[in-house]
Amino acid sequence: MNKTVLLTIAVLITLVLSACGGADFESENINVYTRDTTSGTRDGFMRGIGFNEAAGSDDVLVDGFVTSNNTGIMSAITTDTAGIGYISLYSVNDTIKALSFNGVTPSVENVLNDSYLLKRPFVFMHRLDFRNETEEALTLAFIAFALSNDGADVINDNGAVATNTSGNWSSLRSDHPICQQDNSAHTLVFGGSDSVTRIAEALSAAFAPNCGNVQTVNNHTGSGDGWRRTQGDQKDGVNYSHVGYSSRFFRDGELETDPSGASRFQIAWDAIVAIVHVDNPVDNLTADQLKRIYSGELETWGDVIND
Repeated sequence: MNKTVLLTIAVLITLVLSACGGADFESENINVYTRDTTSGTRDGFMRGIGFNEAAGSDDVLVDGFVTSNNTGIMSAITTDTAGIGYISLYSVNDTIKALSFNGVTPSVENVLNDSYLLKRPFVFMHRLDFRNETEEALTLAFIAFALSNDGADVINDNGAVATNTSGNWSSLRSDHPICQQDNSAHTLVFGGSDSVTRIAEALSAAFAPNCGNVQTVNNHTGSGDGWRRTQGDQKDGVNYSHVGYSSRFFRDGELETDPSGASRFQIAWDAIVAIVHVDNPVDNLTADQLKRIYSGELETWGDVIND
């Protein structure tokens, strides 16, 4: 091989390495980002990588981890070349790199065929006591719409995988006569998981003109509030909701208010995606590697690359 070719190869290698800091990058400590312990995204991610004890406890996580919400993690990873976090599939865009999990690309298709296994449920519950019969009728009509074929189309169009197709709303609407009248003076309030915000807002927007132009408000602050504001200790306060979303299955304490389960439904599956900076050379991580990153066993990106 002549000197010109060797020089060209050396320059290319240098350029590739310099794009992500080269050898310096491998020595970088991994900056770990996570959601808080009430987050459904965290619950699904930690259980999905086999780190169940970290779903509800910070004590087992690597020292120096950073807690943020979905938007905060996305923003941090766009600038932190040594960072790693996790977000919902529908939040993925070209400002970050979405990693494959156990060699499988995160996509709606791979969620549907069960090859991408890092996923979590989108569920909701409605309140058990209503201030009046109109609010109850509107809430139950919304539930029926969300579980219909029309609701499934909205969910699928917004990046999740719908689990229900109970029929077309045009046929189901007759079961909810409240939707035949003008409801523009009434408001339904939705809350809970911020990971479900986009889907919840889309469902609300699609439902309103199909039920007398009812007004809708979405105020999403986390999965724990999905229960607290509909059936829990905040259900009668200023933050009450008619429907509360969660991006994890409801926990034991949250199930006690309705043992029958008649007020709870799953509407979709969502993939959770580990993300890194766009210049990070890593493309795939296994469940074991992610667990060891979040527990602190793999400390630098060199530990990961050479694992």
